[in-house]
This record gives sequence, structure tokens and C-alpha cells, in this order.
Amino acid sequence: MRSRSTSDAESIRAFAVEIARTLSDSKCSDVLLLDVRGRSQVCDFVVIGSGTSQRQMRSSAQEIEDLGKARGQHPYRTNSDDSTTWVVVDFVDIVVHLFEPDQRLYYDLELLHADGKRMDWRRPEGERPPARAPRGAAPKSEG
Repeated sequence: MRSRSTSDAESIRAFAVEIARTLSDSKCSDVLLLDVRGRSQVCDFVVIGSGTSQRQMRSSAQEIEDLGKARGQHPYRTNSDDSTTWVVVDFVDIVVHLFEPDQRLYYDLELLHADGKRMDWRRPEGERPPARAPRGAAPKSEG
């Protein structure tokens, strides 16, 4: 599949996988990663997850925004409905949707992207998630 982006396709795919893993690590459920390259005019990857509460969804969205910023992939836009039952974080190449479970069923984005290829994002058996930096801590610089 041809990417719609001028960015490195492998780094975008790796970032999408890391987003899905981060959502799972932050206790989002039913995390789904779809490759929609060549099928969507909007993005290359869609990540969908269900949150447990408004607070947890906002926190998870902030974590993936921070992850993007640390990778030099600043979010283009973040948006949520008034009651925080649906949060969208748009990285242009990757669009992340976090839903309260009933809202996820109602909007059924899985059906909208039914032609997208489901991707395995889980860590290999035995691999542990990276240690999380305390909130507000500056990311480590490589060098």
C-alpha cells in the first residue's frame, strides 16, 4: 500500500504501534490498530480504544500527545466532545479515537474502516513496557 505521507512509512507504522501499546499500558481496552493506507484520504493509520472514565481518557490522550512530541510528531489537533466521551488526537498520518464504550458502539468506526487491515500491535511475549517518566518530566535526549 502506498502511504499518503511524505514521512518515512516505517517510522509512521512504528509510531502507530507505539500509540496502541501506550493506550493499552494506560488501561484502555479493546485497542485496535488499522492500516488504512490507500483506503483513506484522511490518514494512514487509525487507532481506536475504549476508556474507563473521562479522567482516564484525558490522561491517555495526554500520554500519546507527549509520546508524539518526544518523537518529533506533534499532534496537529486534539479534540473532545463536551462530556469527554470521545477524544480525537490527530497526528495527520495517524488518527487516534478514544471512546467511552457506549459511544464507541454508537459511532462504530470499526465498520467505517472495515476495509482497513487489522495490525498486531502487542509486544512480543516477555517484553515489558518502558518505564514511564513522572508527569511533567522532560524527555531524555539521545546523544
